Amino acid sequence: MSERDDEKREFDLRWADGAEHKEPSARARMLAARWKDNPPGPVPFRAGPEHRGSSGRSSWMSTALVLGCVAAVIVLLGYVNSRPY
Repeated sequence: MSERDDEKREFDLRWADGAEHKEPSARARMLAARWKDNPPGPVPFRAGPEHRGSSGRSSWMSTALVLGCVAAVIVLLGYVNSRPY
């Protein structure tokens, strides 16, 4: 390719980027068609405290469970490495 072809190609990209109308994506068209008859209702930015976790466990309980599992793996690996073959 010569430099002249590169310049022509850059001009084409600038021309395309400067176009006034850009076609929406397929997803945008699909959502627009779906919402035309049945628009979505308002959704809060963040869920309230009653929607925060599906289980009844608190965050400190989950943290303790993860740390306990990590400690058990460390102990298990130490036991396996200390055994004579």
